[in-house]
Amino acid sequence: MWRTHSENQETLFKRITLKREIIQTNDGSTTIHLPEWDESYHSKHGAIQEAYHVFIKNGLDLFGDKPISILEIGFGTGLNSFITYLEAKKRNQPINYIGIEAYPISIEEALQMNYSDEIDSTEKILFNEMHESQWEQKNALSATFTLTKRKQFFQDIQDENAFDLIYFDAFGFRVQPELWSEEVFASMFKAMKTNGVLVTYACRTSIKTAMLSAGFSVEKLPGAPGKREMLRATKAL
Repeated sequence: MWRTHSENQETLFKRITLKREIIQTNDGSTTIHLPEWDESYHSKHGAIQEAYHVFIKNGLDLFGDKPISILEIGFGTGLNSFITYLEAKKRNQPINYIGIEAYPISIEEALQMNYSDEIDSTEKILFNEMHESQWEQKNALSATFTLTKRKQFFQDIQDENAFDLIYFDAFGFRVQPELWSEEVFASMFKAMKTNGVLVTYACRTSIKTAMLSAGFSVEKLPGAPGKREMLRATKAL
């Protein structure tokens, strides 16, 4: 979850105290649901299948097996980091992964996520290590994959020309429209290397307009199951 300059203390307190519950999505994988917002960390149509479609198929796969740095906006349950680790292992691809999250889920919640059981049960310990690893430190989880978790609000991100790929996985526009603004995407543009790519599950005219205004080239792509379209933005100078 994220905070912006315009967010007041009442809204911030609300976000901290929102009830969270574990639910099962349509592909059998779990996610966290916020009933007061009717918002989930992943698609109810399938957490795992959405993550692979948006972030691997339409993001990571563009880079082959070359070394890259990835920024994830919203570390959340660790699903995107986990599947990226598995891909790095399969391809022997060096990946430097930075996941940013202002309000990390608890270890207890993380242990209720069934991603390793659904994808690769031999990596259950590794998934747990992702959540148990130290924040603000680079953790070498394998010979090819390093993970740095930053407990950080959006306005504190100061990265420049640092990332090849951004997984933009913030909560949806309906509940947090301020996260999908031109200002936000201008910061993402600044953080990316030339020819860097940003992928997100969302596809809304106002979001595409904000991306274009920030300097990105933007394309609509077929969405994950249950969603018609998604967006991919490229920093092409």
